Amino acid sequence: MRVVSLLPSATEIVAALGIEPVGVSHECDHPPRMADKPAVNRSRVDPTASSTEIDEQVLEAERSGGVYDIELDTLARLDPDLVVSQGICEVCAVDAVAVREAVDELQLDCEVLTTDPHSIGDVFDDIRRIGAATGTEERATELVADLEARVQAVERTATMTTERPRVAVLDWTDPAMVAGHWIPEMVEMAGGSYGLTDHGAASRPVEWETIREYDPEVLVVAPCGFDLDQTTENLVDLTDRPGWDELTAVQDGRTYAIDGHQYVNRPGTRLVDSLEHLAGVIHPEAFERPPREAARPLSALTISS
Repeated sequence: MRVVSLLPSATEIVAALGIEPVGVSHECDHPPRMADKPAVNRSRVDPTASSTEIDEQVLEAERSGGVYDIELDTLARLDPDLVVSQGICEVCAVDAVAVREAVDELQLDCEVLTTDPHSIGDVFDDIRRIGAATGTEERATELVADLEARVQAVERTATMTTERPRVAVLDWTDPAMVAGHWIPEMVEMAGGSYGLTDHGAASRPVEWETIREYDPEVLVVAPCGFDLDQTTENLVDLTDRPGWDELTAVQDGRTYAIDGHQYVNRPGTRLVDSLEHLAGVIHPEAFERPPREAARPLSALTISS
C-alpha cells in the first residue's frame, strides 16, 4: 500500500506498523530515515526563528491563506492509496480540509484518514484505525497492548507516591501557552496535579500573572516544535518575566525542559515515552530520570548556554 503521512506522529505510527510511507511532511524525522522521504508539504514559517517571531509569522500566514502549502506535483507523482492527515491544529501540520481539497483537485483515487487526538486513548484509537486502513490490524493490536502496559506501569508506581505536586507544562513561551489535550491526563497519570486547564482542552495562551498565581511546584517547558537547543535560546521569554525567581518550582530547582518537538507535542507512539519522561521529573524519587537528550533541568540548560 502506498501511504503518505502528513504529520510526524502519524509517520511514527505508520513506521511502527511496519509500513514504509512513500511520502511524508517536511517535519517528519523519526525514525531518522523518514527525513529522506519526499516531502509533500512545506511551511511558510521559519522554524529557526524566535518564539515571538514564529508567533507573528503564524498569524501573518493564517491571514494570507494558511501556514502550509501542499506540493501538488509531488502528491500526484506519489499517487497514494492512503493519505493520513490531522484535524487537531492548523499550526502544527497541514489540516484535513486542505488535504481533501488537494486530493479532489488532483482527482486521486485514495482514502484520506484524519487523526484528531485529545488523549492517550485517542492516540491508541488512531493506531488501530491506521492499522485497519493499512491491513496491519494484528500488529496495531500488539502495539497498543505494549503501550497500554507501559501506561499502566506508570500509573501503578504513581499511586504509591504521597506527593501530588502542582504541575505546569508550557508548550510555548511568548506568548506563554499552557499545554492541553493529552497533557492534563498524563500529568495526573504520572502523579501530579494539573490545575491550569481541563482534560482534552486545547492548549491556550495565559496571562503570566495566572501562572504566578497558580505557582507551580514543577514547571516543564516544552515548546511545540522546539528541541532542547532552541528551547534554551528562548528561555529568556520566561526567565525575564516578573516574579520568575519567586515561583516555587524555580526556588526548589524543579524546572525542566523537555524536547517538545520529539516528545510531549507529538501524539504518536512516543507519547508514552513522554508520559514516562514527565513521571521522571514529577517524581524523580520513584521513576527513572529521562535521558539527557530528551529532558534536562532548566538550570543545566542555562549554564550550558
